[in-house]
Amino acid sequence: MRRTNILITGASSGLGRGMAIEFAKQNHNLALCARRLDRLEELKQHLLTINPSIKVLIKPLDVNDHPQVFDVFNQFKQEMGQLDRVIVNAGMGKGASIGTGYFAANLQTAQTNFIAAIAQCEAAMTIFREQNNGHLVTISSISAVRGFRRAMTVYAATKAALTSLTEGIRIDVMNTPIKVTCVHPGFIRSEINEKVKKVPFIVDTETGCKAMVNAIQKEKANTFVPSYPWALLHWVLRIAPISIIAKMS
Repeated sequence: MRRTNILITGASSGLGRGMAIEFAKQNHNLALCARRLDRLEELKQHLLTINPSIKVLIKPLDVNDHPQVFDVFNQFKQEMGQLDRVIVNAGMGKGASIGTGYFAANLQTAQTNFIAAIAQCEAAMTIFREQNNGHLVTISSISAVRGFRRAMTVYAATKAALTSLTEGIRIDVMNTPIKVTCVHPGFIRSEINEKVKKVPFIVDTETGCKAMVNAIQKEKANTFVPSYPWALLHWVLRIAPISIIAKMS
């Protein structure tokens, strides 16, 4: 099925911006939201340069303002006539080891990556249930498969929770026209990890976003991208000794 109208949260930078560019190349209309309106305006002009035939709508949105999430999603739906796909992408990676004085940063990551994701899923699924059609996509992480230390501790926990949430939603609407996909990116260079120097198997933003968009278009339940090495390596991570996991974070 052709998903013409796509909404992406956290679209002003990183993976959200990269996915918007790839979807524009594939002739999709885009509804883009993020906190930084100036960046969205710049992105809109860039997308229309890439493909002048598409429709690009932008709105400011802080996903931690839950009523605003519902308002913005509904406004996009009204303006576009229908939302065919919603990509829950907004997130952050602040944090530190538990008990080291960084509760505020850990809390902010938990609220943004999971609580706000619930609001976005709720808003999207309300629209999809009314339409009796749509494709919900959540952007989890390879880190969802195990616990990690230091700055990754809360981040990985939120992504594991998001993966579980997505599966629950999928079970709820199985055998209906509504599809649900959870994407687990491996290490893709973006603003969230730009200060991290040594990362195994990391790819640039464009390569990673192309892999993500190709996976999303297939509408599988779960996908790990780029497929090499993560389609295989995520199984290895699940059974790897904890001593190996400690060296990765």
